[in-house]
Amino acid sequence: MKRFIAISIVCLVALVIIPQIHFANAALGGQVSEKQYVNIRAEVWNLFFRMTTAAFTVGAVVSGTMIWLCWRFRESHPKNKNFRTKWEHLDDPTSGDHTGGH
Repeated sequence: MKRFIAISIVCLVALVIIPQIHFANAALGGQVSEKQYVNIRAEVWNLFFRMTTAAFTVGAVVSGTMIWLCWRFRESHPKNKNFRTKWEHLDDPTSGDHTGGH
């Protein structure tokens, strides 16, 4: 799981850094010919759509993880049926008729 998180973070950082490096190289190049002209609006929309895709991907992973956690640790799960806390064997723990206590 740690490897997956690390790979996700590296991919998200790469989505942000690569366009910035591209813009820096274009700015440092000095003279820009007509063939090298960058349409700024197109680049901004490209970055917007990339970040939107990354946000939806992260949201899907988080939502999927939450659904899996809720499904795995539900009360009716077979692995959780035999696990009982010290209070679950009592009929009504609020009635005060249990033995032991403080």
